[in-house]
Amino acid sequence: MDDNVFEQLADKYDTAERKKSADIIVKRVRPELAGSTTASFIDYGSGTGLVSLALADLVESVLLVDSSGQMLEAAEAKISRRGLANCRVQHADFTKEIPEIKADIIFMSLVLLHIPDTEGMLRTLFRLINNGEKLIIVDFDKNERVHHPAVHHGFSYSRLKKQLSGAGFISTDISTFYRGRKIFMKKDASMFLAVSRKQAEQ
Repeated sequence: MDDNVFEQLADKYDTAERKKSADIIVKRVRPELAGSTTASFIDYGSGTGLVSLALADLVESVLLVDSSGQMLEAAEAKISRRGLANCRVQHADFTKEIPEIKADIIFMSLVLLHIPDTEGMLRTLFRLINNGEKLIIVDFDKNERVHHPAVHHGFSYSRLKKQLSGAGFISTDISTFYRGRKIFMKKDASMFLAVSRKQAEQ
């Protein structure tokens, strides 16, 4: 495929709504990556890289992981076009297989709500994070107005903290950073940022 085809592919996924959400998320996450210039960074459920490619200048390396080959093809085209030498992609679904990879920072943006086994995914991510490093999650606050068989209706702070602790993380800071109209299954909703740390080796 030529670049034009990949650009059309990206346009198919990168709707105006997704671009707006990505810009909001990037603005909030960038301060969390201050001082991370030597860090390896995995964006799990990266899609076309709307968020992580905008953060690539803050870390040493970025690995975009997604279960959609087409989205990763679009992401690769962006990487090539922008000359992002520190970025690459990997096709994988951590709910089915866990590749032999490790990272200092793992990032998930609006992905956890699509994963039925929250606890299992958090345990998997914990194993992939280097000691002393962190997991960054952006997702929706619990919203009782959302009902869908394939999507969690957001997350409560107390339950998510308990699940993260159960997965092995020693601390989690969570805060709501954005409220918007019709951003979650066409309902008004709010997004949170959770930063969890894995204990350094003693």
